[in-house]
Amino acid sequence: MPENKSTPEGEKAPRPYHLGGDDRKLHTVDARTLRAIAHPLRIRLLNALREFGPATASKLGERLGESSGATSYHLRQLAESGLVEDAPELGKGRERWWRAVHEGAIFESADFLAHTDPEVRGAIGVVMHEVATTHAQELNTWLGTMSEWPQEWRQSSDMSDFKVRLTPELARELSAKLHAVVESYRDVVPEDTEGSAVVRTHLHTFPRPSE
Repeated sequence: MPENKSTPEGEKAPRPYHLGGDDRKLHTVDARTLRAIAHPLRIRLLNALREFGPATASKLGERLGESSGATSYHLRQLAESGLVEDAPELGKGRERWWRAVHEGAIFESADFLAHTDPEVRGAIGVVMHEVATTHAQELNTWLGTMSEWPQEWRQSSDMSDFKVRLTPELARELSAKLHAVVESYRDVVPEDTEGSAVVRTHLHTFPRPSE
């Protein structure tokens, strides 16, 4: 779920960074849709449709290593929550194509962790752990295939970590500034630019106890 930042249900989402305009169709996750996506396969299906575009249940099954029966079932569950929809203009015969309704999602995990409903608290745990798993898989895939990329891309990659002492307010400010930097590069490079590629940037900001 590529953009993860939001607010409690019913409140207007604060925008600590530029979201690129309404045409990006970011979905603010509420408690209802959170329950709908709190399943590893549903998160992967949603991410695949958002990143690679419309597909059938069979094509998604091949991409994710799942049966078409499983992907079809979970796509219908996502559709009931308004997160995916039919793309009938792409189908031939009995083929059923699906597409994501939104380009990304924003949510504030801290608000769901403090929710009065234990089911909601459990759902955000599932979602956040799946996001962390996806980040780790993406990084490991890069490390395993980086020798296949041109030297320019190998020199442009980064895998750094930093340790600074901050207050909660400054930690949030740091994250907002880093989000703003990433957003400033969005849509700068046209899709058909020679030598370009989609770049994944992970940001993890969290406290650690002092020894």
